[in-house]
Amino acid sequence: MIQPFSIARLPRIEFGAGYISKLPNLIAQYGNRVLLVTGQRSFPNSPHWPTLLAALDKAGIGWEHTRVGDEPSPQGVDKAVRQFHGRDIAAVAGIGGGSVLDAAKAIAGLLPSGDSAMDYLEGVGPEKPYHGPAAPFIAVPTTAGTGSEATKNAVLSMRGPAGFKKSFRHDLLVPEYALLDPDLLASCPPPQIAANAMDALTQLLESYVSTKANPFTDALAESGLNAARKGLFAWYEGREEAAAGRERMAYAALLSGVCLAQTGLGSVHGLASPLGAFFPIPHGVVCGALVGAATRVNLAALRERDPKNPAWRKYARAAEILHGRHYPDPEAAHAALLTLLDDWTERLALPRLSAYGIQHRDFAHVVAHARGGSMKTNPLVLSDAEIADVLRQRL
Repeated sequence: MIQPFSIARLPRIEFGAGYISKLPNLIAQYGNRVLLVTGQRSFPNSPHWPTLLAALDKAGIGWEHTRVGDEPSPQGVDKAVRQFHGRDIAAVAGIGGGSVLDAAKAIAGLLPSGDSAMDYLEGVGPEKPYHGPAAPFIAVPTTAGTGSEATKNAVLSMRGPAGFKKSFRHDLLVPEYALLDPDLLASCPPPQIAANAMDALTQLLESYVSTKANPFTDALAESGLNAARKGLFAWYEGREEAAAGRERMAYAALLSGVCLAQTGLGSVHGLASPLGAFFPIPHGVVCGALVGAATRVNLAALRERDPKNPAWRKYARAAEILHGRHYPDPEAAHAALLTLLDDWTERLALPRLSAYGIQHRDFAHVVAHARGGSMKTNPLVLSDAEIADVLRQRL
C-alpha cells in the first residue's frame, strides 16, 4: 500500500543549456522593473552579465542591482529592503549560489512591506506569522548544491559564539520560477564544485531516508543520486564529458531541493546549522566532511535499535545506485556506501573540521544546538554521544 502523503508547492521549472536567455520574458510577466540580486563578483564579471542587461534593455525592463557577499544575514537583507522598498520593483531575480538565492528570497518576501527579517526568523525574535505579500521571485542558480531554487525557506545567519543560522520560511517565498541553465556553472572552481556537490548529495541521501519520505520523493531522490554518480567527477575532474556532468549535477541539486522541501533532512544538516553559525565553515564543506560519519553512526544505531526501519533498506539501495551494481545483502551494501562516501570526501579534498578552528571542547556547545528541524527527521533519534561521535570522526 502507498501511505498517504502531501506535496507542498513547487516552482515552475525551466531547465536547459542557454536558458538564461529566457529570463527577460519571465520577468516581463510581472512588470517592467526588476531587482537583480547577485554575488559580489562571479556572475557580474561573467560574459552573461552584459548580455542579460542588453536583453533587459531591449525588452524595456528597468533594473536595479544589489550584491550579496558571504553568508546572508538578517542585517544585509534588511539593508537591501530599506534601499529598494517603494521603488516599484515588480519582481526579484536572484542569480548566484545558495547564499545569493536565500538572500534574494528573503528580500522578495519583505520588499512589499518593508518589514525586518528578524520579525520572521524561526527561533529568533518575535516570530511573527508571515502573511505576505511577497514580490514575485525568480531563482537562477549558478552553482549545483543547495537546491534553494526549489524551497520555501531563506536561511539567514549571524556568525560568532552567540550566532545562529535560522530560516525565514513560508509557502509565499517559493520561487515563481526556478530557471536552471547548466552553462552558468561552467566557471565554478573545483573547491566550489566539491562543496556544493556534497551538499546536494547529502540532501538527496538524507531526504531519501527521512522519516517523512514518500514514494514521490523517493523516486526523485533515486534519480538525483544516479545523476550525481554519473556527473560529479566528470565535471570536477574536467573530463571530456564535463558539460554533461554539469547538467547532471544541476539536475541532482534541483531534485535535492525538491526533496528536502517535502521531507526534511537529517543529522548532517542538524549539525550544519550550529557549525555554520559558530564557525567560519562553508555549508557544503560541513556536508562533505560529515556525511560519511553521520551515515556510519546512523547505520550503527539502526543495527542496534531499529533494524526494521525503512532507512536500513534505503541505505542499501543508495549504495547500489551510487556504485551502479547490486549487493547480495544490506550489510555488504552498507559497507560499500560508507567506503564510497569516505572516498568521495577524500577525492574532493574536503578539509576536516579542525581546519576551521573546531576543537573537542566545542562539541557540547554544538551538540546542544543541533536538535533543530533537520535532526527531527533523521531516521531515528540519536543520543548526544552519538551526535558528538559524528564530529569526533571528522575532527
